[in-house]
Amino acid sequence: MEKCNECIRCTVDNCRHHHNTKNYCTLETIQVGTHEANPTMDQCTDCLSYTKR
Repeated sequence: MEKCNECIRCTVDNCRHHHNTKNYCTLETIQVGTHEANPTMDQCTDCLSYTKR
């Protein structure tokens, strides 16, 4: 079992980096980006470290 990073909370359980039993990421760092030219809401941002499980 990989160690969870308690500094990165995550509820996306279909990501390969999601901890299996806790709502945390197992990566040491993540990359956050956007899919919008001018983001104005949190829904405009994305975890670019996401990998489908």
